[in-house]
Amino acid sequence: MEDHLMEKYKVTSPTQLKDAETKVVIDKADKKLKGIRKDLGKLQDTMYAHGKYAVLVCLQGMDTSGKDSLIREVFKEFNARGVVVHSFKVPTELELNHDYLWRHYIALPTRGKFGVFNRTHYENVLVTRVHPGYIMGENIPTVNSVDDIDDAFWDARFDQINNFEKHIADNGTIIFKFFLNLSKEEQKYRLLRRLNKQEKNWKFSPGDLKERKLWDTYQACYEDAINRTSKPHAPWYTIPADDKDTARYTVAKIMYDTLVKYTDIQEPELGDKIKANMSVYKQELENE
Repeated sequence: MEDHLMEKYKVTSPTQLKDAETKVVIDKADKKLKGIRKDLGKLQDTMYAHGKYAVLVCLQGMDTSGKDSLIREVFKEFNARGVVVHSFKVPTELELNHDYLWRHYIALPTRGKFGVFNRTHYENVLVTRVHPGYIMGENIPTVNSVDDIDDAFWDARFDQINNFEKHIADNGTIIFKFFLNLSKEEQKYRLLRRLNKQEKNWKFSPGDLKERKLWDTYQACYEDAINRTSKPHAPWYTIPADDKDTARYTVAKIMYDTLVKYTDIQEPELGDKIKANMSVYKQELENE
């Protein structure tokens, strides 16, 4: 089964989240992750030397779906310079003075590096779709009231996001989009854990409960976004997230199995002149 995780969870046809798995347990997933994250770290070193591809990892999911801990565990073996994480919060005044994709463009990873978006450009068709009043803060010339935010507005925004991803994919960015598919029951357990464990209290916000009441609305928006934007160059994967160890391993395995298919990613060979004089350089150092 583990050799087919990519095919199992990749969205290649219209999906219904109510039918998607939220709880899968892979035996010894935590131990298996330790091995594969080392392999990913080595692969990133090679990608850095190769210098032609960047990797963008997009993580979305309901509150408590495990995005932060997944980032910590999956990328633990990376060279610190090889991965950059961006956690997108409420847009700042500066960001609102640009178009909504600007802050994501400037955060894209450079070639040879992994960029992780913890919450992503998809917030602009998720939280803003659930709360369309937020759009008014963007000061869009054609939007003078919430009534202007109609189906055509969202159609255009999805087109813009698809074009954004196609553009960066065509220019060497390998895109992974993971939806951490958490059950409502598991979210309840994790929210209660934040309240019951003192060291977790800081993670809790009353706003979490308000958003939880909109669960069905969010699920519908996620489903629509995933179905509209899962493309061969930027696929979505719906990852069962109730078991954190399994979710982390699954994400790492899918990334690794995808990246090793890029057979052109190789460390560059030394020039003929350098190779011919390797013994000379060694002797120079040894004779210091």
